[in-house]
Amino acid sequence: MEATGTFTVTAFVPAEVVVEPVVVTALPVGVATMTKIFDGEIAGQAATVFTAAFDQDSGTGTYLAMESFEGVIAGRAGSFNFLHSATTSGRDRSDPFFLIVPHSGTGELAGITGTGDITVDADGTHHLRLDYDLT
Repeated sequence: MEATGTFTVTAFVPAEVVVEPVVVTALPVGVATMTKIFDGEIAGQAATVFTAAFDQDSGTGTYLAMESFEGVIAGRAGSFNFLHSATTSGRDRSDPFFLIVPHSGTGELAGITGTGDITVDADGTHHLRLDYDLT
């Protein structure tokens, strides 16, 4: 099955994380929490833990995000986790990865599995597409 929606980030809060030993690389690593609101066939909210090695000036880097979604997918209510990552050169996204975490679904989304994709329009609109099964 496939479902699509758009989302907006309503909160992005950097978190202080101390990692030992300290290793200096060409790109700083940061961690933040995010809140997202989803509209469309995918409707609800997500709490996200976001980490990235990223250069603010050039917009280049790679991120990894773990999301806890609660809402409705194509008329079915529940919650589940998904993770995604991608690399950006500042102008495009490459090497995307997306996975619904097995055994994380609740309610009418219990048993959800699958993959997906996030795309961003030139105007900054973010789209989420899920390719999923419910067993």
